[in-house]
Amino acid sequence: MRCCLWAACGRVSLSSRRGGQRSSPPSPTVSGRREGEGRKGRLPRGCRSSPRRLSEARWRRRAREARGALLAGTAELTQTFPRMASSTEYGSHTWDLLLRVDHQYEDAEKEFPLQVTGDLHVGGLMLKLVEKIKIAQDWSDYAFWWEQKKCWLLKTHWTLDKYGVQADAKLVFTTQHKMLRLRLPNMKTVRLKVSFSSMVFRAVSDICKMLNIRRPEELSLLKQSEGTLKKKKKKDKNSKEPATEDILNLCNSPVSSGLPANPGLYSKTMTPIYDPVSGSPASSTITWFSDSSATEQNCSILALSHPTCSPETLAEMYQPRTLADKAKLNAGWLDSSRSLMEQGVLEEDQLLLRFKYYTFFDLNPKYDAVRINQIYEQARWAILLEEIDCTEEEMLIFAALQYHVSKLSLSSETHDSTCESEVDEVEAALSNLEVTLEGGNKSNILEDITDIPKLADNLKLVRPKKLALKAIKTYWFVFRDTSVSYFKNKESAQGEPIEKLNLKGCEVVPDVNVAAKKFGIKLLIPVADGMNEVYLRCDNEDQYARWMAACVLASKGRTMADSSYQPEVQKILSFLQMKNWTMCSQTASEPENVDMKPECFVSPRYTKKFKSKQLTARILEAHQNVSQMSLVEAKLRFIQAWQSLPEFGLSYYIVRFKGSKKDDVLGVSYNRLIRIDMATGDPITTWRFSNMKQWNVNWEIRQVAIEFDQNVSIAFTCLSADCKIIHEYIGGYIFLSTRSKDHNETLDEELFHKLTGGQE
Repeated sequence: MRCCLWAACGRVSLSSRRGGQRSSPPSPTVSGRREGEGRKGRLPRGCRSSPRRLSEARWRRRAREARGALLAGTAELTQTFPRMASSTEYGSHTWDLLLRVDHQYEDAEKEFPLQVTGDLHVGGLMLKLVEKIKIAQDWSDYAFWWEQKKCWLLKTHWTLDKYGVQADAKLVFTTQHKMLRLRLPNMKTVRLKVSFSSMVFRAVSDICKMLNIRRPEELSLLKQSEGTLKKKKKKDKNSKEPATEDILNLCNSPVSSGLPANPGLYSKTMTPIYDPVSGSPASSTITWFSDSSATEQNCSILALSHPTCSPETLAEMYQPRTLADKAKLNAGWLDSSRSLMEQGVLEEDQLLLRFKYYTFFDLNPKYDAVRINQIYEQARWAILLEEIDCTEEEMLIFAALQYHVSKLSLSSETHDSTCESEVDEVEAALSNLEVTLEGGNKSNILEDITDIPKLADNLKLVRPKKLALKAIKTYWFVFRDTSVSYFKNKESAQGEPIEKLNLKGCEVVPDVNVAAKKFGIKLLIPVADGMNEVYLRCDNEDQYARWMAACVLASKGRTMADSSYQPEVQKILSFLQMKNWTMCSQTASEPENVDMKPECFVSPRYTKKFKSKQLTARILEAHQNVSQMSLVEAKLRFIQAWQSLPEFGLSYYIVRFKGSKKDDVLGVSYNRLIRIDMATGDPITTWRFSNMKQWNVNWEIRQVAIEFDQNVSIAFTCLSADCKIIHEYIGGYIFLSTRSKDHNETLDEELFHKLTGGQE
């Protein structure tokens, strides 16, 4: 208002100047005042107006004058300028939007300006753009990508105003499916077309359908961190890139072309598509996988192991030395609730396809030859690169199994035999129902739910003391439910025990040396101030297998009445039998007559410790106990031995707990969280998922808070990766624990995103 008044006053002043007369406000003289008013018109001295009142009156007068001049100026403007167009005549709601089209025609135009309105929906914008491009092709796979906000405009019924698109938005009309290079666990690279607009969880499901891998929820995509590539880049400066020779092009597979996958591959009543002994694809079902002529070759590449790498290649790969180095391996997991483009992945980039969750559900050789082989390869490289620690005896077992697998894979013999022990699932279910109705199944837990098994035997108790001294004494131990009690002798077992140890939530670590007849069980029992360390010594293999299986189940909150107790005992016994190669009466082959490179089957640490001939002889000795295994059986034994290692399934992250002044390492497993001292590597505390009440994330300060039973709560911030990765690990393992063979094969994707997505 003040500016308008000033302008109006200015116009009056200019008009007066143009007339040639300079106007000035009249100043009343004393004589004039005396003539007009006289002394009689003057007010008394006490009734005169104050200077403030005079100034207000003067400003009112000037405002009236300015208002009149403004009205006069408006009339002049109306006469001088023509009438402006109305909004309906010109269309003031329209605005220009520059769109870029990412098509394959280099000579054609790629930028198109369109005049749009805010109420135009995305589908209408696509239609207008395609009409203006004037190129006849299939545009069904194209969608808009917003570069500034890094998001897809996939809801075609939404308007531009609802998305918040304005004139400065940079929209790219590009394909949703692009080429991506994936490094599989067997170190082979495949090139295939993947959806860059779908969430990573769904994209991985499509990838697994192309590769014929069941249970895609166990896998995810990993981006290699810069720390894991430094050593490789330094050593590859003067060497050629061998990756181009190993690329397997699968861009013509049915799923990558947008066609639905064959439902028979995921049906429970399907015919077996792999030989359960050799793992080779069945000839009658080759056409189910693809119509390509190279399908059989592709299946053999994915389902069968190939010659191992050279020791030079193994030495060039990244090998973690400390817990901090191991934490770098898990820092690059992609967010399963976001698309590839939203996470900065571009076309032709290379990612790692790995098993993220170490809960391998329903492994069946008849359907899972590719899956079993990829799990075996991931376990093999974890052993060779020392991502997981193992003893010398265990390393030789792994080396013998690798040698046996490579020997069978390179063999030209055909495996036409069938495994009689593998029964069809429907027949197994019917026979189980028949035995149950006849009352002959003595191992059924439902027959007598009041009968709780127990173990009672003489064991040696070892308690570490100060100054590295250990007190070893024999007691009478009784194992019932999930607790172990020990007494002075068998006769005093009816009274009060010396101590009762609750094993629920504890850490069970095997301490075995078969050659030295050492069968020990290390128990790390959580207490208020940390972990209580207890050692149990058994006399023989059978006793160790029974007590070890009971301790493992008790740590998970299960008793010996659980149906998995006897299989666990048998698995431990079979693993001990593989280690007991020195008791075998057979003689090993002469190392000179065997064409073996032992450096390819053991980690570099043991290559430096032993000579080549010594390693060859010891691997051949260990090979005696596994030489009669079939190819798939050897891979499954390797996976079982890997699962029996103490550090199996642990993913490490560097964190800072709330209230702590130093950094710690958090180990995330399929059933627990472990707080580990970063300097010594010793576990401090263990928290089981079964005791967890709730967890949440403060996205502003990136802090994870977890509440457990008995009023136990923890909070920490992740330093080596985004806290979203740990949040997704916890939710993912809880989601996988809900799987059952009785349920349909279809995944509950909505439940997965509820548990892992979070609200940032």
